[in-house]
Amino acid sequence: MGSATTQALAASTDALAAASGLTLDNAAELFTAARAIGESAQLSGALADPAAPAQARTALVDSVFSGASAPVRALLTAVTAQRWSSASDLVDGVEELAIRTAAIGSPDDDVAGELFGFSRVIAANPDFELALGRRFGDDSAKGALVAKVLGKTAAPATVLIASSLVRQPRERRVRQIISRAIDIVAAQADRTVATVYTATPLAAAQETRLRDALASRYGGKISVNQVIDPTVVGGLRVQIANDVIDGSISARLADLRQKLAS
Repeated sequence: MGSATTQALAASTDALAAASGLTLDNAAELFTAARAIGESAQLSGALADPAAPAQARTALVDSVFSGASAPVRALLTAVTAQRWSSASDLVDGVEELAIRTAAIGSPDDDVAGELFGFSRVIAANPDFELALGRRFGDDSAKGALVAKVLGKTAAPATVLIASSLVRQPRERRVRQIISRAIDIVAAQADRTVATVYTATPLAAAQETRLRDALASRYGGKISVNQVIDPTVVGGLRVQIANDVIDGSISARLADLRQKLAS
């Protein structure tokens, strides 16, 4: 992510924080806008053109998205007023605001946890992942398939995020898209996501102790997602962003083998 995009994303997120009364309908509008911008090289290029006056970009937003609600037009104006490192980054920015808005519109639901559960379903079903990631597949059909799989068990915000994202993969793997969404939803709730790989499920007391330990180390609130992985053998492997804490027996055995071989 370029420095221009980092600043633009921060400013766009601030604009979102200043907005009020945002709903899932607004999130759906933002997802639609992200698709429209992403599918048109001409539109995305014009909106991300740093040489174009901000007034011209604002006028373009008003023209193209005249049917959008006032809060969504205001957010799109805020996004396009910024200087982005690339047109693709601008689309990512609109998409992130859509994800954050969906989380805002569903404050009482465990959207991040449900998205994580969905990512595990994808990981366990290669054919399903292939169907969703197929480059020339019908994007609307992909969204409908995700909505059907999630059914009535997931929150509306979870269904909206997952079904919207698979409709615009933009050369990204499906699990990568969902993983990014999990991090964004967690960030909106001021949480850090810890993915814990363990051979057997953690008991509630164990998970609480782990969460408290990670909160002490990283600060803030921690969301723990468990992945059952028999290859861990014993202990835990914890991943937070790019940090990996590997206390598993398998890691210690691998380290021992490496030392013996050297």
